[in-house]
Amino acid sequence: MARNRFDVDENLETPFSIKHLLRAGTYIGRHKKKMILSLVFSAISAAVGLIGPLLVQRGINVSVPNKDYRELAILAACMLASIIISLLFAIARSRYMIQVGQEIIYDIRKDLFQHLQKLPFQFYDDRPHGKILTRVINYVNSVSDALSNGIINFVLEIFNLILIAIFMLICDVKLSLVVMAGIPLLLVVIFLVKPAQRRAWQDVSNKSSNLNAYLHESLDGMKITQAFTREEENGEIYDRLNQNCRRTWMKAQYTSNLIWVSVENISTWVVGAMYLVGLCTLGPSMQIGTIIALASYAWRFWQPMLSLSNLYNTFINAVAYLERIFEMMDEPITVDDAPGATELPPITGGVEFRNVVFSYDGSVNVLENFNLNITPGESVALVGPTGAGKTTVVNLLSRFYNLTGGQLLLDGHDIAGVTLHSLRSQMGIMLQDSFIFSGTIMDNIRYGRLDATDEEVIAAAKTVCAHEFISQMEQGYQTQVNERGSRLSQGQKQLVAFARTLLSDPKILVLDEATSSIDAKTEKLVQQGLQALLKGRTSFIIAHRLSTIKNCDRILYIADKGIGEMGTHQELLEKRGKYYHLYTAQVED
Repeated sequence: MARNRFDVDENLETPFSIKHLLRAGTYIGRHKKKMILSLVFSAISAAVGLIGPLLVQRGINVSVPNKDYRELAILAACMLASIIISLLFAIARSRYMIQVGQEIIYDIRKDLFQHLQKLPFQFYDDRPHGKILTRVINYVNSVSDALSNGIINFVLEIFNLILIAIFMLICDVKLSLVVMAGIPLLLVVIFLVKPAQRRAWQDVSNKSSNLNAYLHESLDGMKITQAFTREEENGEIYDRLNQNCRRTWMKAQYTSNLIWVSVENISTWVVGAMYLVGLCTLGPSMQIGTIIALASYAWRFWQPMLSLSNLYNTFINAVAYLERIFEMMDEPITVDDAPGATELPPITGGVEFRNVVFSYDGSVNVLENFNLNITPGESVALVGPTGAGKTTVVNLLSRFYNLTGGQLLLDGHDIAGVTLHSLRSQMGIMLQDSFIFSGTIMDNIRYGRLDATDEEVIAAAKTVCAHEFISQMEQGYQTQVNERGSRLSQGQKQLVAFARTLLSDPKILVLDEATSSIDAKTEKLVQQGLQALLKGRTSFIIAHRLSTIKNCDRILYIADKGIGEMGTHQELLEKRGKYYHLYTAQVED
């Protein structure tokens, strides 16, 4: 699938849709009190800050000519007070907005993470994990500022613009109209530049997402990179992606600066024109203090214009990011509790596959009319060629995927009608990929059963022969291991994962290539511990090394979308069929 690549850009060029902002309003609404308070503080800060030029006008036009030094001192004190008050309210507003911004980030990330944990395996197969991280981290950071500061600033800048215009008109109507004459020209510039500016920043997001995706992939595969001496080639790919990031960022900066340059030039021209008109009409009706006050307001008038043009671009990009964030939140949870699902009661381990049909893509069936009845406590091995559907069978039992057709029952209960938690909590699953989390070995073994005592953890480790190597580590069970267990050998990671599975005391045990990375000597010890563990439990064992499953109650040879052969090890050998040829080929090797 094309989207599952680090060098494919996401489509961020979408029309502006207010529905995404309205949906985002649910996150804003959780903090409306702080938002309203911030807006009030901002308005007070802005209004108080605009008093200064009027005080200057009064001082130059009245106090100085009349040599009223007492009034000048009062005006100076009032200006100092206005600056301090404006600053204090601005600081208070800033503190509230920082809190709101971080709380919005927290809320969106929390909802995203909770949803991601429920998405099916197919979702992660189709997307590079680096791009998922970009949405959860980068996109959320971008929209949080737009949803908090952006909205407040937008309202505030409109308020400032109107308030400054009123103050200017109070000073002088004619000069105020000269200052506002540049607005039509700025609107033309914005109309011409904004589409290119939006595309430029979306391109930056795409290239950054691609870089993150490749970086994540490279870190995960670093051992393979070094083993195949791919450092130079990978470095060239990373350099190309990095160059794309740099080039698109510079282009976006150049495009954005066109607005800033335009505002600076237009504001300079209109202020110059205002000075020219003011000086030409200087007299009883036009005083120097009025011109100076108007000049101060003129510079302040154009600052909101620049801010509003930037906020426009921020909102346009935020809508594109919101669409991607909500797209992920709306990703269907195809495997979930059915309406009215009930709790699966404690089971004994009876399993029945009844005319099961399954397809991953909806077109090619992996299993067809698959029928199997297993009694509680029975151990069943699944063997067969790669891709025949062995792992699919146990994945369906754990309901990692929904059946395409048929039924799967545990003790007579259809698993489609029970809650996932009550189902999976009674199953112990040892997957082929032994994932180890960062933390202590004790925490990793206790991962599936948090209430287990240290003694129970150690007992599980002893059962799978992990206790000896754990005890020899510098801090024993409290030894810290890194993400993916990089300090442990592959065999040691499998033993830790094995202990984690056994500790959960499952009614049904699934072992998918559970001993594939354990040496022959350790495997014999593990087999001894397993015999006691498997007693009284229903177990499904997938293994390519057939010597490890000879003692299973039944062996299923999976082929041709179903069960090709079934029986005990000895019965299948006597049939001299596919299992016989598979087994003898391994023995001869």
